[in-house]
Amino acid sequence: MGAYFLTKELVFPPVENADEEGLLAVGGDLSPERLLLAYKSGIFPWFNEGSQILWWSPNPRMVLFPQDIKISKSMRKVLNENQFRITKNQCFKAVLHQCATVKRDGQEGTWITENMTNAYVKLHELGKAVSYEVWENSQLVGGLYGIDLGAVFCGESMFSMVSNASKFAFIKLAEELQEKEYKLIDCQMYTPHLESLGAREIERIEFLEYLKG
Repeated sequence: MGAYFLTKELVFPPVENADEEGLLAVGGDLSPERLLLAYKSGIFPWFNEGSQILWWSPNPRMVLFPQDIKISKSMRKVLNENQFRITKNQCFKAVLHQCATVKRDGQEGTWITENMTNAYVKLHELGKAVSYEVWENSQLVGGLYGIDLGAVFCGESMFSMVSNASKFAFIKLAEELQEKEYKLIDCQMYTPHLESLGAREIERIEFLEYLKG
């Protein structure tokens, strides 16, 4: 079955229509209304510069239950030494910029295009997109951002300029969400790095149940 082509109508096809890789739909726009509908439906945008907007809903889904966060001995040392400090929503645009520009092994270019950046800044202004910043002295050295749905946090991207900075942000996020009794952090796709921090794959149908609240 081919991908569904979106129109101006604010609607997505059932996520069960996604192909084996998780591609569900093509086109549409990045309006706050469509983005929020997507996240609440278990869908997220991911595409390269110059491409049409691609919408995904992979099965299985990589998630972290906040109480399952794994903190290694070396990271406990980092936490105890107060090498870093964490802030929230202090420089959202700077975090987006770093996530888009920091070089990553095996990855050419970025999916955080100018249009994507503008779209998430609008969500931030609506209080839906949030950033966590990691500082070493007065220098921004790491962070992450995502969409806060209330009981589920949809992680989008993170960056690190120095060793352990993004891990520090992720751990602090998980600790905060555990205190607030959030159900889970959506990590979207499997990576060994996320697995090492305690994330695991669950069936999409189970993930959708958590989104229903």
